[in-house]
Amino acid sequence: MAKIFLLEDEKPLADIVMDLLTSQSHMVDWISLVGDAKVRLKIYPYDLVILDVNLPDGNGLDVCREFRNHGGTTPILMLTGRNRIQEKALGLDAGADDYLTKPFHLDELSARVRALLRRPAAFVGHVLKFADMELNTGTHRVTRAGVEILLLPKEFTLLEFMMRHSGQVFSADALIERLWPTDSEASPDAIRIYIARLRNKIDLKEGPSLISTMRGVGYRLG
Repeated sequence: MAKIFLLEDEKPLADIVMDLLTSQSHMVDWISLVGDAKVRLKIYPYDLVILDVNLPDGNGLDVCREFRNHGGTTPILMLTGRNRIQEKALGLDAGADDYLTKPFHLDELSARVRALLRRPAAFVGHVLKFADMELNTGTHRVTRAGVEILLLPKEFTLLEFMMRHSGQVFSADALIERLWPTDSEASPDAIRIYIARLRNKIDLKEGPSLISTMRGVGYRLG
């Protein structure tokens, strides 16, 4: 699961891309204007940025260039109707990681997205492992010590994120930014409730919790 930013002014195409990505359990924030995109990328973190080149109020290359100049390191995929080598080079020089020319096949887009969302070393196939717990992103199945744990969709998403970033501490606000839609009304209290539910389901009665609370800072798996 990843949080993806999409800048695309053609709504029919944007809908198709969003349907594809959400069907793969990704979360997508869609913007259609360059000005709005520049503001959004300064405020919110994303795992992948997809930018169209030609837009009504500017150029996606400018968004890419400004994002990189401000220290943004998120992978960027450019979408364009252009097919000239020189223009592709401009996109790569602006800081894009990959380039996809319209019209494109959805399978190719999906492959490019997977390639840019590089998996950490601990990720093998569809299975994430932490201690004696395993999470399969393909089957949406979680087990601990071989016993299956039934999780609600948002509980699964939260656990997957924490397993991908085990050892790192995330505040409640950071978890909301990464795992909930940008316009969501989720609150730190909601995060506390989800953390408590996860603990109740994944922890063993006789052992310590896998999820640590760093008082005044946030939550950490491990």
